[in-house]
Amino acid sequence: MQIKITDPRLTDWGLPDFQSEGAAAIDLVACIEETLLIEAQAPSVLVNSGIAISFEDLSIAGLVLPRSGLGHKKGLVLGNTVGLIDPDYAGEIMISVWNRSAIGTAPIKIDPGERIGQMVFVPIIRPTFEVVEEFSNETARGTGGFGSTGS
Repeated sequence: MQIKITDPRLTDWGLPDFQSEGAAAIDLVACIEETLLIEAQAPSVLVNSGIAISFEDLSIAGLVLPRSGLGHKKGLVLGNTVGLIDPDYAGEIMISVWNRSAIGTAPIKIDPGERIGQMVFVPIIRPTFEVVEEFSNETARGTGGFGSTGS
């Protein structure tokens, strides 16, 4: 996988990397010019990550996720819940941020270079579809939908 640095400040802040031996995702930082205040319940804001990635393998995609601590402690989550980076996309990765806190709560402050998101890499399975009148395999659940297996 190749990474292109689109914001040279990343060399000072630290290139995206796994922060521990068992980390599942790389951290993404806010490549912004000045401190950004995200008001509670305001529309989501796109923030540059400073990187673009060439996956080189169409069976891998990236999922942009919120950082757990920022989401739980401060209310900073992603405006699109999860960002999907398709393996054929080669542009800069953007992070959609949203302050889910109640109206009247203090805005969330994001500083340039702050870690605000994370990206995990996942395998992609692209099945071919066969149109049928009836499925060839039956399950015990069948067409039972919401709540059909209990509360």
